Amino acid sequence: MQPGSSPDPIALTALTKALAHRGPDGQGQHVDGPVGLVHTRLAIIDLETGDQPLFEKPAAPESGAVLITNGEIYNYRDLRREFSPDKFHTQSDCEPSLHLYRRDGNGFAHKLRGMYAIALYDRAINQLLLCRDPFGIKPLYYCEMPDGLAFASEAGALVAAGFAMPEVFEAARDEMLQLQFSTGRQTPFKGVQRVLPGETLVVQDGKIIERFQIAALPQGRPERITTKKALARLDDALMNTVEHHQRSDVPYGMFLSGGIDSSALLTLMARLNDAPVQTFTAGFPGTSAPDERDHARAVATACQAHVIEVPVTEQDFWNHLPAIAADMDDPVADYAIVPTWLLGRAAARDVKVVLTGEGGDELFGGYGRYRSARRSRLLGGRAMRRKGIFDGLNVLRDQSLHWRNGYAASLQAAMMPDRTKLQAAQAADCADWLPNDLLTKADRCLMAHGVEGRVPFLDPVITDAAFLLPDGLKIRHNRGKYLLRRWLDEALPVADAFAKKQGFTVPVGEWIAGQGKRLAPLVASQPGVEAAAHADQVRFLFENIKDKRQAFAAWTLLFYALWHNRHILKVPAHCDVFQALEATQNS
Repeated sequence: MQPGSSPDPIALTALTKALAHRGPDGQGQHVDGPVGLVHTRLAIIDLETGDQPLFEKPAAPESGAVLITNGEIYNYRDLRREFSPDKFHTQSDCEPSLHLYRRDGNGFAHKLRGMYAIALYDRAINQLLLCRDPFGIKPLYYCEMPDGLAFASEAGALVAAGFAMPEVFEAARDEMLQLQFSTGRQTPFKGVQRVLPGETLVVQDGKIIERFQIAALPQGRPERITTKKALARLDDALMNTVEHHQRSDVPYGMFLSGGIDSSALLTLMARLNDAPVQTFTAGFPGTSAPDERDHARAVATACQAHVIEVPVTEQDFWNHLPAIAADMDDPVADYAIVPTWLLGRAAARDVKVVLTGEGGDELFGGYGRYRSARRSRLLGGRAMRRKGIFDGLNVLRDQSLHWRNGYAASLQAAMMPDRTKLQAAQAADCADWLPNDLLTKADRCLMAHGVEGRVPFLDPVITDAAFLLPDGLKIRHNRGKYLLRRWLDEALPVADAFAKKQGFTVPVGEWIAGQGKRLAPLVASQPGVEAAAHADQVRFLFENIKDKRQAFAAWTLLFYALWHNRHILKVPAHCDVFQALEATQNS
């Protein structure tokens, strides 16, 4: 806020309430002149003395800094050793940030290894810093207003507290419909923006006066390295990152899909834990979706892990999708939100922390689109995301191509002179797809149930070991993640690392097609859908789903209809899909 003003206590209470699910273990608040900080705590490290806000010690009441953090700082033990023990009054992983700031100034986050969204207020100079980790694992949003600035861990909280109106920003909406996520700084809420991954905002007297950014990926040309040396380095890096990501004072487990990334994580966790690792895996019984539960069981058995299977049924889909859309305040139309949300709910019964495999494909070159991107056009190469979900379907009202602009800008920025085409494609995904789809999905689906998700692959030791690898150690024989597959093949042969994987799919198209005629008039008449699409074409789409592309387009519209109903129209989410859609017709 600006000098002379003070935060509205009603708004602070609304923020606390809106974020309570992210921190069910405690609440803290600090109001100091024009600045108000609220914190809801999910207690993971230092259960006894780690409540926030955290204050510098010693400090006069009118001076010093105060800090709140969402996330974990994994190198906190190393950082504590850089300062005198008498500076600390907690065992919190977050407290070293205060002392780093006092020593290093506004760029203190360069020393942090972790996932974090930080607000640090220096009372002496009335300066606020907002910092987000380099990959954007933890979310951070803000609103600029004439009388100051408001920020929160979720965009929806800023709307709930009255700092932004529940109105759609159409350009971001169109991006989301075509890409399944929106890019860059602007969210689909008018007036609500993202702090970018790795960014620090310097706020003075309620105004942003400076921005700077920490790069997530190392720069330079692909290195020259033998496979043997790369494997040894990778083994060290993997052990290091998993050891750090297991630091917790509460029970932890992991999500096991049976794929390369999660199998590698379980292999490492089994090495580091004497007790059986708790794993959670999803399946889709009675559907045409590939079921990798047998493979996951085999991997778990080889690692002496305990498996909890979470069946995802059609009834789960219809019953829970409105609640899932409600939790996805920053909308991501990724059908994996369904099993991820249900896995999070199941995990919450046994653990408070889960390790997941996000980032493995981006860093080791796993996606098929990477193989295409590195080829010339004459050999079938294609630019990434050149086609949208609705291209050629004549469903959307706006048929322009402006939705491509955000991702195209990320790709252009990623094309540095020293990078290969593959590295540029990876970097573009790390700038937008990863934080705004995969990590947003994981964050909301887990935090909705009070579970913290950790992503060991998105760690500096892994980026240093992976990103500058030569292309041939990422993609070989037209198959991605070669080096990681090679490591897993040696570490856990039962994982069958070089077998052709079917890929992870969720049978949402199958379920929607079965109810297409019932859904057609309901979805077509939703206010959010009517504003973005032709009603007659929406009805035709739902009544005539014949292929995966049409099915995915129908899924996207259904998700958006439910998201719009909840976040813009404030339709209750404690009902099934059909009740949620019918509610707008009865109002």
